[in-house]
Amino acid sequence: MTMAIPENDSYQLAGKSYHSRLIVGTGKYADFEQTKEAIALTGAEIVTVAVRRVNITDPTQPNLLDYITPDKYTILPNTAGCYTAEDAVRTCRLAREAGVGKLVKLEVIGDERNLYPDVTATIEAAAELVKDGFDVLPYITDDPVACKKLEDVGCAAVMPLAAPIGSGLGIRNPYSIKIILEQSSVPVIVDAGVGTASDAAFAMELGCTAVLMNTAIAGADDPLAMARAMNLAVDAGRTAFLAGRIGKKLYASASSPITDLIG
Repeated sequence: MTMAIPENDSYQLAGKSYHSRLIVGTGKYADFEQTKEAIALTGAEIVTVAVRRVNITDPTQPNLLDYITPDKYTILPNTAGCYTAEDAVRTCRLAREAGVGKLVKLEVIGDERNLYPDVTATIEAAAELVKDGFDVLPYITDDPVACKKLEDVGCAAVMPLAAPIGSGLGIRNPYSIKIILEQSSVPVIVDAGVGTASDAAFAMELGCTAVLMNTAIAGADDPLAMARAMNLAVDAGRTAFLAGRIGKKLYASASSPITDLIG
């Protein structure tokens, strides 16, 4: 089935055009083969890789990039597991030295239990990385002020969380996301907390540029089926956004005309 999304419905990220609005991670799968198959089913063009957790640098060990190849996907290294700005900056530089480019997903975690970002350290690291020539996509709270500060220091996008990483709770505060969308001149990508297809569709219906997820697919009972579901959900949500939903009303409104009734 072909969705009614125009062929030219793309978005720009760090000077490159993308059509898929689903960005996916590579963690928690059974093996690299399942990772490869699931990601293919999502239709994603951008794949994020945890530099500190998945091998992309040691040629003597199984390498994820032998399965998720840079000639087919944009590889987005991320700084998962970093708790200071210094560690995050160092990890991004390591990824660049490994040859995966200058587009990076910045994570600076502030709390080990809830995995919320350290906002101050994230802004500090983002500013340094931008000055160093990186195109930075920062994982951040759904705080319009923090998102605006990250845009002002030169980030290529902002990535407010939907809910805590891996929680599956879906978008907890759509009104904050809407404010972020209204004020932003860079792509807004919902990151973290998606649990199922309806969550992904909702993010797109709000008008978000894209949605990023990992656990929702890799942690499903059937990751391959969920990968396909997320692909369809993102397309459906984007199509609904472009179509323009009806307004919400307190009272009923007849779906059929009430004039010129047959007597």
